[in-house]
Amino acid sequence: MRIALRPLLRYQLVVDLVAAGLFGLLSFVIELEPGDVVGNLGALVVVVLFSAAFAFRRLQPGVALALAWVAAVVQMALLRSPTTTDFAVFVVLYAVAAYGSRRAYWAGFISTFVGAATVTGYLIVRGGQEIFHPENVLAVLAVLLTSGFAFLLSWGSGALVRTTRRAAENAAAQRAAEEATIAEQERVRIARDMHDVVAHSLAVVIAQADGARYAAGQNPAAAADALATISSTARAALSDVRLLLQQLRHSQADGPQPTLADIETLAAQMRAAGVDLETTVDPAPPADPPAAVQLALYRILQEALTNALRHGADPRVTVRFAWHPDRVEMTVRNRRAVGIAASAGGHGIIGMRERAQLAGGTLSAQPEADAFVVRATLPVGAPAPGKESTP
Repeated sequence: MRIALRPLLRYQLVVDLVAAGLFGLLSFVIELEPGDVVGNLGALVVVVLFSAAFAFRRLQPGVALALAWVAAVVQMALLRSPTTTDFAVFVVLYAVAAYGSRRAYWAGFISTFVGAATVTGYLIVRGGQEIFHPENVLAVLAVLLTSGFAFLLSWGSGALVRTTRRAAENAAAQRAAEEATIAEQERVRIARDMHDVVAHSLAVVIAQADGARYAAGQNPAAAADALATISSTARAALSDVRLLLQQLRHSQADGPQPTLADIETLAAQMRAAGVDLETTVDPAPPADPPAAVQLALYRILQEALTNALRHGADPRVTVRFAWHPDRVEMTVRNRRAVGIAASAGGHGIIGMRERAQLAGGTLSAQPEADAFVVRATLPVGAPAPGKESTP
């Protein structure tokens, strides 16, 4: 059977071995009786066993406990009196409770009671007294309680250290899990932003490039305008991508994020790409909504318009904002091309739904008759009493 050793640092192993050697040397000097060869030989055996238990107390607590029991049995078999060497028992009980395996831990607990009973019986019998004699009851109880308390105190101290160490390890593992979760959420957010930026920009660039190719021969001015739009869109996309990459390298703070004021720029880009965009706001917003809501609305609208540009049957797209005291509702509607079905597993729809959920709202994206409709409802907070605005 292979005995598993606890991993110890080099200096810990050296300290344990040196301490055990010094303990054994000092104990043997104390127990040495000049001229008593047999007695000194027995003392040497007991000291060596207790010193070995002392040395193994952290490296293999279970082995240390077994060696301590063997040493105690040898000591009683040789009818030796308790000495300072027996203090190794307390060290071993502490180590078994603090560092031992589950089996060694409970073996140490049981050893405290068995050891107290064994010590009591040995001392009473060795003293030539009867354990069950009425006159010895108080003495037996005194020895039993004293030894049991001493053993339990050593074991209990180790158990307290074990509990404290386990609590610290669990706290560290929980912190690591929380940090990993936060990092994963941040990676997902950046990936979502990257998808929104790149997908939208490339859709505009492709549409403009196709238009410029067809107009190059007949309308050079239109081709020049398309190339200018491609250039500005690509530059804006490159700037956004650089910002996202910077956030990947540095996790201090988020960079500037789009707001409702940027929707006009987004609409201009889509119109330049060929989208016939109609926007209505009814009712109007009573006040500036939270930044998270503004970002979610912008990104959802950006993705919905990009999908309309790529998959729409005609360029007409209607966008409606309805601002209420506690929520905002946004609807994006366009005709979908025949034969193109909406896929709930696409990254774009998943990203829009995640945007809405992160802002505390809901989103649906599904075909309705010959149109594809995206509906988002986001909370903006209830107005303060007495300050409700009218549209």
